[in-house]
Amino acid sequence: MTQSATDSFVAHRNLLFTVAYEMLGSAADAEDVLQETWLRWAAVDQDDVRDPRAYLVRITTRLSLNRLRTVRRQRETYVGPWLPEPLLTTPDVAEDVELADSVSLAMLHVLETLTPSERAVFVLREVFDLPYDDIAAALDKSSSAVRQLAHRARSHVEARQPRIAVSRRDRDAVVERFFEAVTTGDIQGLMDVLAPDVVLVTDGGGKRKAALRPILGRDKVVRFMQGQADPEATAELRSANGGPALAVVIHGQIDTLVTFLVEDGLVTGMYAVRNPEKLHHLGRPITLAR
Repeated sequence: MTQSATDSFVAHRNLLFTVAYEMLGSAADAEDVLQETWLRWAAVDQDDVRDPRAYLVRITTRLSLNRLRTVRRQRETYVGPWLPEPLLTTPDVAEDVELADSVSLAMLHVLETLTPSERAVFVLREVFDLPYDDIAAALDKSSSAVRQLAHRARSHVEARQPRIAVSRRDRDAVVERFFEAVTTGDIQGLMDVLAPDVVLVTDGGGKRKAALRPILGRDKVVRFMQGQADPEATAELRSANGGPALAVVIHGQIDTLVTFLVEDGLVTGMYAVRNPEKLHHLGRPITLAR
């Protein structure tokens, strides 16, 4: 392994992690893919590499696809709803609107409904703007097949995305209203900030108490939150997956991390991760990159 090869890997590491994370929805799996990418990269004859970035993305994509096909079978037996593993993110991620949207738990939750190939094409094309020919090389498919996959994936995602874009400032203001209502015990304020058809998805993985199905409707969501309240818990605002998140902290440890989907001035979606195995990467902010 030459120094230049090492430097190339280090220079693109944040990008490669982001690709793997968006493909897999798991920081632990993404780290495993990066380790394997490094081993594959170390065995490559650097004289044969014209574009290290493209070559590394190709390796990471193929390894992520292999891992995704394996973990999807495992997720079929998961207890309750499966949510992506949240990450504390650095401020620059929130400033890149497209990147922040692509790594939000709401978007990653939608990407779970795509086939592995559709997900790979969507991530590489829509998020990282890779040429179709490069994506085709990474997936061992023709460019025409990749274009068809891209069209299907885009249509699928667009049908499940909010139709009205919300500015970062407006979204943050809504989440702050939610946080204020929760921390002051203002039930009416909480009702006012939630959409009538708000959906709460909770992921306990069979290890923490959580609803086994999504909870639909403002009244049911508020009742569930009241039933889950712990007198020893405190709430903190954090930056996770490119947006504001509410961390429920008990005895100095994050017990639950909640991220939000905001539309038209109201919270329409809440994603609460309680599975302790998915909260390991919340000790420090992670830098994502495109």
